[in-house]
Amino acid sequence: MKIPTTLKHKPVIVSENYEQVDGRLARDTDAKGLSLGLAQWNDRGKVDISAKVWRYTGEKWSRQSEELPLHRVLDLSILICRSLAHFREAYRYEHLYDPQTPVIDRIGLQGDAMNVAVCTDNEKINEDIKLFDQALSEDDEMISERLRTLSKILQEMGY
Repeated sequence: MKIPTTLKHKPVIVSENYEQVDGRLARDTDAKGLSLGLAQWNDRGKVDISAKVWRYTGEKWSRQSEELPLHRVLDLSILICRSLAHFREAYRYEHLYDPQTPVIDRIGLQGDAMNVAVCTDNEKINEDIKLFDQALSEDDEMISERLRTLSKILQEMGY
């Protein structure tokens, strides 16, 4: 399915077969494509690049399609990787984290730091964190494949 090019987000680089590889939802997803392009929120004379997940309901392109600035996509990747590293060692804690120290890490970015922490405001955190850990475990093969691919590309780029 072709990603639309007549909407406010202007695709430049696309993956139009994303529905074939969308994790557990592969071949049965409304996320039909991914694109990198010119952001829909661009103001006159100012150009930002964004990443977009294109969703299709079967009849029309969905308003639930998500568009994110590239730095946020990378920030999410950092958050995912740091979380995965935490859960590799989480078995050491009774509740899969230390309730006295819910901040897992502070990652320096742009002169400050992004906190990575367990959401202790969630009143069902002890149940939800176990479900989260279980889901990570069940998806380990799929996530690991993507991380190995990302690692290889980053190494090829000199990172």
